[in-house]
Amino acid sequence: MGADDKISNKAEELGGKVKEGAGRATGNESLEAEGRADQADSNLKQAGEKAKEGMKKVKDAFKS
Repeated sequence: MGADDKISNKAEELGGKVKEGAGRATGNESLEAEGRADQADSNLKQAGEKAKEGMKKVKDAFKS
């Protein structure tokens, strides 16, 4: 995963946490749910990038 992707995904995750907290603090269930969805989306992207990294390592191991 590139550094840009890591930063972008982490920023999205943190933004989701802020939204969720703001929604919880204000009683806005929609904002809270949106924050959780942002976090889930970010986590999914991170998992996909990690899977790609793992496959690349396996591929590189067989090249040698």
